[in-house]
Amino acid sequence: QVQLVESGGGSVQAGGSLKLSCAAPRYIFKRCGMGWYRQAPGKERELVSTITSNGTNGTTSYADSVKGRFTISQDNAKNWLYLQMNSLKTDDTAVYYCAALIWIGLDCTAGYWGQGTQVNVSS
Repeated sequence: QVQLVESGGGSVQAGGSLKLSCAAPRYIFKRCGMGWYRQAPGKERELVSTITSNGTNGTTSYADSVKGRFTISQDNAKNWLYLQMNSLKTDDTAVYYCAALIWIGLDCTAGYWGQGTQVNVSS
C-alpha cells in the first residue's frame, strides 16, 4: 500500500501564496515521477504539474493555467514533493491531490493518490 499524505492547504486571498507538501515513500515500484492534480467543485480532476524521474533534477511540466505561477519540486531523496503556488486566483480553488506516477505498460501515469488538501482562494 503506497501512502501519500498532502499538507499545506488552506484559505488565502487572491494574489497570495501557498506551498503544498506531499510525503511519499522513498521507494515506489515502477515510479516514473510525481504530480499534482486538482479538482474544483463540479469539475473533473485535472493535471496541474508533474515532475518525471530524469536523473537528479527531473523534467517538469505545467498546465497552461498555472505556468509562471506554480513551481513543482522534490527533495533529493524523493521523500517529499512540493508545489509552490504564487499569485493565486479564485479559479485555483480546488482540492489538490498528490499522485505517484508509475509505468503502466508504456505510459507514465498516476497510479497512487493522496487524500487531497483543500485550497480556497477568495477575492
